Amino acid sequence: MALELTDNETADVKNDAYSDEEESNESGSVNEAAETSLPEAFETSLQNIQRLRRRPVWMNDYTSGEEFSDEDTLAHLVLFAESDPIAFDEAIKDSKWRKAMDAEIEAIERNHTWELMELPEGEKTVGVKWIYRTKLNEKGEVDKFKARLVAKGYTQKYGIDYSEVFSPVARHDTIRMIISLAAMNEWIVFQLDVKSAFLHGELVEQVFVDQPPGYVKKGSKHMVYKLKRALYGLKQAPRSWYNRIDTYFSKAGFHKSPYEHTLYIKTGEKGNLLIVCLYVDDLIFTGNDEGMFRTFKQSIMKEFEMTDLGKMKYFLGIEVTQSAGGIFICQKKYAREVLERFRMDDCTPVQVPIIPGTKLTRDGEGEKIDNTYYKQMIGSLMYMTATRPDLTYAVSLISRFMEAPTELHYQAVRKILRYLKGTLDYGLFYKKRKSERHELVLVTVIILGMWMTVKARLGMYFS
Repeated sequence: MALELTDNETADVKNDAYSDEEESNESGSVNEAAETSLPEAFETSLQNIQRLRRRPVWMNDYTSGEEFSDEDTLAHLVLFAESDPIAFDEAIKDSKWRKAMDAEIEAIERNHTWELMELPEGEKTVGVKWIYRTKLNEKGEVDKFKARLVAKGYTQKYGIDYSEVFSPVARHDTIRMIISLAAMNEWIVFQLDVKSAFLHGELVEQVFVDQPPGYVKKGSKHMVYKLKRALYGLKQAPRSWYNRIDTYFSKAGFHKSPYEHTLYIKTGEKGNLLIVCLYVDDLIFTGNDEGMFRTFKQSIMKEFEMTDLGKMKYFLGIEVTQSAGGIFICQKKYAREVLERFRMDDCTPVQVPIIPGTKLTRDGEGEKIDNTYYKQMIGSLMYMTATRPDLTYAVSLISRFMEAPTELHYQAVRKILRYLKGTLDYGLFYKKRKSERHELVLVTVIILGMWMTVKARLGMYFS
């Protein structure tokens, strides 16, 4: 073996990594015995036969099709036919993608995103392309087919057709705190989705784009579009959208947290609160006044084209269940996707993510593995910690060795994935605690940096 095992528990963790190697060695010894028994006439031909080798780790996400039988190949082609198209020439043949592209162009025209004109002398255009995605809901079922017209922003030059690009997004800590606050106070968390959010962002720079494939104006092939608002793919698109919606919240009477720039709070009479949190084009809100809910929804839907998703159920890969006892959040669907991606969906579950007392080192003499594949595994597990604090220590430990991981570190990651396999239903449950409601509201408001704004109204709320 490549590693020296210290105890039975460690041996149990690592045995599955070497089971395949032992089987390979056994088959190799059988082949050698067969070769010695064959006549010398076959020695030359046997020398031309290449020894079977394991596929490199980086090839795990690829297939050549040679391993399929005729029936499997047919099934594989059928599956591939149902995947998202890559090129416009492929998508135009399918009616559902044609409808999706028509809907995207209609949204662009409705928002007055561009105007057709001659390209000014000395100016250059930014190319555009179509991106196709099948959107799934929290159950893994098809929700809709989305075609997005995207600008080739990688051709832009700083200082010429873009400048500032930074746009803040909500942190998971903030989202969990809002959910906790809602559960404690028996509030309901609602969700809205902005349709084609980036198309609402107003541009300051002068940007010209080519006419999109399939939608070139007859008799005007030589003309281009001048953008009045942002397109997806432009470097400044996220910033433009954030500036637009931030302006809306300011005019609507919301106060922005100085510590979380995507968190907005509005206070009403008698201590009523409306809390809104924004993550690009996904928006959640909660509070204690249904009248403020209705007014807010009417106002923002008048400003932007939005979809009312009702109660918060699925947000940033997090599944949310709101019940009479509290609010439960988990990432069951995402966990399954992680296990399938790294070929661990059929693994044997274990009881703990890491053996207590385990100490990992650099292991400079150990067998090296592909660090890109290792980083992908770590990144996926890091996102799981949004609702799985039980994984935090183990993930933080294995993330120290992303630069030069070895087989020892890889087996530690596999251990965590095996633990994940047996705990798919785990998550965070925020109970309702009426007795702590007033204290929680006070502490939360202070943390959000809104103390100076709402302290005068807290007395009315507690009365």
